Amino acid sequence: MADQRRNQRPQGDGPGRGGRPSGGRPSGGKPTSGGRGGSKPQGGSRDSGPARSGDRPDRGERPARSGDRPARSGDRPDRGGRPERGGDRPRSGGRPERGGRPDRGARSDSRDRAPRTGDQARYDGPELPPEISGLELDRAVGAQLKGLPEKLAARIARHLVAAGHFIDTDPELAYQHAMAARARAARLAVVREAVGEAAYAAGHYAEALAELRAAKRMNGATAYLPIMADCHRALGQPEQALKLAKSPSVVNFAPEAKAEMTIVEAGARRDLGQFDAALRTLELAPLNNKTRSSWVVRLRYAYADTLEAAGRYTDALAWFHRTNAIDAEELTDAAERAEALEKRLAD
Repeated sequence: MADQRRNQRPQGDGPGRGGRPSGGRPSGGKPTSGGRGGSKPQGGSRDSGPARSGDRPDRGERPARSGDRPARSGDRPDRGGRPERGGDRPRSGGRPERGGRPDRGARSDSRDRAPRTGDQARYDGPELPPEISGLELDRAVGAQLKGLPEKLAARIARHLVAAGHFIDTDPELAYQHAMAARARAARLAVVREAVGEAAYAAGHYAEALAELRAAKRMNGATAYLPIMADCHRALGQPEQALKLAKSPSVVNFAPEAKAEMTIVEAGARRDLGQFDAALRTLELAPLNNKTRSSWVVRLRYAYADTLEAAGRYTDALAWFHRTNAIDAEELTDAAERAEALEKRLAD
């Protein structure tokens, strides 16, 4: 991903300083309102006095069994007089009657209303555009998500694609998508790399430097060095940028990456006020390469810009024209810079 971003960073004396651094149910049951209670015992015989010995009461006047003798300990009440469940006494921890249970749809859930914490917001991330499926992710990047659960990998892939989609038009939104991926898979180098690049584009240089360092520790890649060096410049640490520019691995960089590091190195020299050293650094680069590649355009533009900063206006004008001659995609404002210099020289 670092290689794909390299040609899309803004112009200036370097990728940096010249412009933009280049859900519950209530417990316990509520008792219902009253129950039938126990039944009143039926009445005795017609005679108010005691029954005579040997007399046998008429069947129709025979007292009910439960009417004459007191209930013994342990006797159960007659079925007709047993109280309804939950009618006379509440059961500890019991569930409410079905008719009284609150509707799930109308349930008040404080978690839905509570504001999200910073960590929750980062984990949720911004809303994902429906047109982004995650299948757009580069195969090499997608392969690094294979060890994750399928749904998790799909979500991370969508956030990574969204980060790449918005990085040029809305860098801060891209950074938020990358952070959402990081909240789910912080141990994947490709995720840390994406966060680093998005943070760099959004101007969060300390975060970008930390994330790219982490990615480098994980996979040993050196492609991040130019961006890391430019982060040092943006943080006011040009000496650290120069140390990275002298890393042995830079010698083996591809032309594009090597040109990027040259631009950052020259910018660090300018930060230190060393304009002659900055010009010498750029003059050792292939400024006269016959290709119209974007890295050649950027090299020439950085050289013209440094010449102007050093007060060499005529030479700067010539190199702004030479930059504009190969800048078919209008990656720079070389034409405008040349026009402004011509007016200045004419005055």
